[in-house]
Amino acid sequence: MTAHGYTHDVEASQARDTQTSGREAQKRRTRAAIVAATRQLVSEGKTPSIDDIAEAADVSRRTIYLYFPTLDQLVLDASVALLSEATVDAALDTARYGDDAVARTDALVSALVHTANDALPLGRKILRLTVDAPRTTDGGRRGYRRIEWIERAVEPLRARLTDEQHERLVSSLAVVLGWEAMIVLRDVRGLDAVQEEAAMRWAARALVEAMISEAG
Repeated sequence: MTAHGYTHDVEASQARDTQTSGREAQKRRTRAAIVAATRQLVSEGKTPSIDDIAEAADVSRRTIYLYFPTLDQLVLDASVALLSEATVDAALDTARYGDDAVARTDALVSALVHTANDALPLGRKILRLTVDAPRTTDGGRRGYRRIEWIERAVEPLRARLTDEQHERLVSSLAVVLGWEAMIVLRDVRGLDAVQEEAAMRWAARALVEAMISEAG
């Protein structure tokens, strides 16, 4: 292959990556707009219909169903957001924990456990609705908010990690942080909230510290 041909292939690959990244960002914005509109309607004490949400989010009914196969799933998702986002945002405040990824992950664990009494019952319902559901258009059935929170928690390490290391760390943390882990710890292990938080914190710390060691 000539130098010109190689350069062209690299540029074409970069263009495809940029297009893919742009599409994914647009999907995230669309989903966020749908959830935000639903959350606002729910916070006003309404039980919104698909038409209500479509009008508030300025999207079509079809677009909503691409992201949320059922109205129940969407309303539950928005309700969870109302219960948890403020607490998690406070826990991940960069002014409080700076670039300490371990401390930020600890804070995320505490926030998740703190909101569990209210959020987990809704989470169990979402699990029942989505466990056998086909993949949505954004590539995931549930947990997109959890991934965003985890990425924020470990953001200080991003520059030190390869893409593979970063994705592996986020994926591993997603296993030990979230509703599924809480259900195992509560239902299978019979732990109380204090024990649950200690177990989740220990597991999350172990993963973050192991990646810090691996990255040197």
